[in-house]
Amino acid sequence: MAIHYVSLVDQWQSEKNELLPIIERVLEKGHFVNSTDVSQFEEGVSKLCNVKYAVALNSGTDALMFALACIGIRRGDEVITAPNSFIATAATIVHLGAKPIFVDVCDDQNINTELIENVITEKTKAILPVHLTGRIANMNKIKNIGEKYNIPVIEDAAQAIGSKYHNKLSGSFGKVGCFSTHPLKNLNSCGDGGFITTDDKHIYEKAELLRSHGLVSPGKSVQFGYVSRMDAIQAAILNYRLMKLDDVISKRRVNAQFYFNNLNGNYIKIPVEKEQEFNTYHTFTIQIDKRDALSQHLKENDIKTAVHYPIPIHLQPAASKLGYKKGDFPVAEHQSDQILSLPIHQYLTETDLKLIVKTINGFFD
Repeated sequence: MAIHYVSLVDQWQSEKNELLPIIERVLEKGHFVNSTDVSQFEEGVSKLCNVKYAVALNSGTDALMFALACIGIRRGDEVITAPNSFIATAATIVHLGAKPIFVDVCDDQNINTELIENVITEKTKAILPVHLTGRIANMNKIKNIGEKYNIPVIEDAAQAIGSKYHNKLSGSFGKVGCFSTHPLKNLNSCGDGGFITTDDKHIYEKAELLRSHGLVSPGKSVQFGYVSRMDAIQAAILNYRLMKLDDVISKRRVNAQFYFNNLNGNYIKIPVEKEQEFNTYHTFTIQIDKRDALSQHLKENDIKTAVHYPIPIHLQPAASKLGYKKGDFPVAEHQSDQILSLPIHQYLTETDLKLIVKTINGFFD
């Protein structure tokens, strides 16, 4: 049997007897937009992230867009971020007329905080670190930089729900935290979804207005907005899965520990978890010189892997007008040729893990 990189079918099989009545309840009520399921989800994730407010949206991309819009990012502004994220991180900046200013990353794939101050200008209006793979960036240093220059910090925490840094939760460091509930995330909906977290009441109220055409009543709009409401069915599914999140994270951490204990570290760079970190392993990403050969070897043995992400944002065709070139961010570019994400999902068995490790270690024998 093939070992899948993700296993949404296994998730459905394990949950369907409990999920089907939940979905049926939503359908029978006929209340699909701005329902109590949505407000319940917002209350649940704000409590999870230890913040005052959360606003449920229809994607993690909109979470980034709304966060930036709500702090006032506009045409001509600059936003500092990392070049090794999903394209949405930079795309949302560009859609608002601003320019992403990239900073290279560290060995752990998160933004190099020693380089941030070098690119701050009078146009810098936000710092947008990405908590890649479920590992929170060096937020103490980033917050200090933000306070020093009076620049708000926005967290791209799409991959880091439940992650901690010095025992503080993702989404609670910056002015706004941005999350995705895409089906591949640890807390996942059955379709696109996302949310923002904040302690700022003004941002909370503005995001609520923006997500629903600026409507304060069915016939009255006080601001031109968008349609970015989370569907009631997705919210109901997420409320159910929110109760299981601790178990999901715990199982992924157990699987990660198995890799730590058994993979051959002589040939593979393994993502060590530092003392101040609590990583949730949205991905378990190793770095290896012979990445493509190993990936093919695993594929031939029916073990599926993934690469997040093979082309850094600054080298994407879509980013050609930003003025960057190959060699501008050597660490991120080098890593893009070496990174390989192994299966880490909560439905892996010990037999699966042993076979994965045996196949990888055997590749070097």
